[in-house]
Amino acid sequence: MAPVAGVGPDGVVSLRSMVNSVDQVVQSGAGTGKVFLTAEWRYLVMLNYEVEPDLLLPDVPPGAELDFYDGTTFLSVVGFMFLNTRVLGLPIPMHRNFEEINLRFYLRRRRPEGYRRGVSFVKEIVPRRAIAAIARRRYNENYVCLPMEHRIDIHETGDTPCEVEYRWRYRGDWNAVGAAVKSQSQEMIAGSLDEFIAEHYWGYTGQADGGTVEYRVEHPRWKIWRAERSWLNCDVAGFYGAKYAQPLEGRPVSAFVADGSRISVYKGTRI
Repeated sequence: MAPVAGVGPDGVVSLRSMVNSVDQVVQSGAGTGKVFLTAEWRYLVMLNYEVEPDLLLPDVPPGAELDFYDGTTFLSVVGFMFLNTRVLGLPIPMHRNFEEINLRFYLRRRRPEGYRRGVSFVKEIVPRRAIAAIARRRYNENYVCLPMEHRIDIHETGDTPCEVEYRWRYRGDWNAVGAAVKSQSQEMIAGSLDEFIAEHYWGYTGQADGGTVEYRVEHPRWKIWRAERSWLNCDVAGFYGAKYAQPLEGRPVSAFVADGSRISVYKGTRI
């Protein structure tokens, strides 16, 4: 990789230099298929809700289509830890470890080799300015930067979580998504709803000019803990929009915590 302006002697790059350098790489079109971001995603809380397809159809990016599990479309609230984050191979000051919460739904795109299954995001929350700025400016992702915090209570006998909660502050109020688990972690069953939710390896983002960017996410298969209790404490209509209030104010049809892993996000391409 070419030298990046603003890199200090410890290999850490300034916020402004990193945003500018990312802009240059994306604008140039270089590096298609190359790794754009690496990190660890850990302790992923996933609350999954049934939703009518008509609610999501206006937000489906061109070139993709809604994905279904057993004839049903789903909307998920996902909270997790971003750890050891590097963009273009470089760490950003104060932007390596942070929380993210996103609202997402599920898509697929037909290719000669078969369907590519992916996700599209309604809104993503992070507490770090550079991450939000890069995503908004160059990928048209609906990222917002808000104060966030988390709580991960680990069982005294090992690394099994008892409760995992992610919080964000909006208009002076704290909101939360979380889950309590009891069982040991387990492999996802092939063909299950859990697998459908967790095993999507592509992202699709509509662009302002009417196009779509497709990008690949790579990670090993995760194990999960089933939730015995879950919660979403949020003014859904005020934060996400009135059309999401009905599905998200009901009970999720499934909830679990995934252990997570190292991940790689590849540079996107227009389709």
